[in-house]
Amino acid sequence: MSTQSAIMPRKVLEGVHGIHLVPHSPFTFEEIKHGDLHQSTSERLAVGTSQPLVLQRAWQQQPPCLRPIHSCVSGDKNVAETIANVLTSLPFIALGIHAPRKNLSCKLYANSLIGVGLASSFYHASQGKLRQYLRWADYTMIATATVCLSRALRNENPKLLMAASAFLLPIQPLMVSAVHTGMMEVAFAKRAFQDPELRMAHNVHKVSSLLGGALFIADDFFPETPFLHAGWHLAAAVGVSTCNKLLE
Repeated sequence: MSTQSAIMPRKVLEGVHGIHLVPHSPFTFEEIKHGDLHQSTSERLAVGTSQPLVLQRAWQQQPPCLRPIHSCVSGDKNVAETIANVLTSLPFIALGIHAPRKNLSCKLYANSLIGVGLASSFYHASQGKLRQYLRWADYTMIATATVCLSRALRNENPKLLMAASAFLLPIQPLMVSAVHTGMMEVAFAKRAFQDPELRMAHNVHKVSSLLGGALFIADDFFPETPFLHAGWHLAAAVGVSTCNKLLE
């Protein structure tokens, strides 16, 4: 087939409404919809990548709190918010200083709370590239505190679980936090059911946990709303203070 005959069908096809020819590429996808005047963005996959397009779209649509730490580095909007976030990080240091230290597990948990307050303060006071690493330190210290609390409450935790938690701690700290926080909630509920003196603390804990969870999620979905993160700090601090009652 001659060059001229190959060009002719291309020009004819491009003249038909709804058809747009682009140079062939195995890594490019483009969709044109003239009915609603909507044109999707070209999806380009790296050479050699076999990840399905649907997985890539799902990854891009997931909440920021579920992505790796390097994609969760959001800056404070102004100086006032930075100051508020640093000040509301300090209660964790105070809680760690006054936490029970009756055995090694309790001491580790108390020191991890101090680490949470310090990591959060340094993160919110930081700028530039250093902020990314301090964000990782912030989340990792939170996960470490949940693991230490779980160990302080139950020394008989499965060794496989603790080993997996230690391995995933620097990689997926939010996942580790979720698992050990859930274990703590179950232990707290059981203790409160058996001990009436803990029921008031447990009720305060439930309210602060629900409020803290709502503020944490809202901080991701409404990043322009000021002081949501500082509110989460305060709600989390109240929840931690009630957890310390379990160790007395």
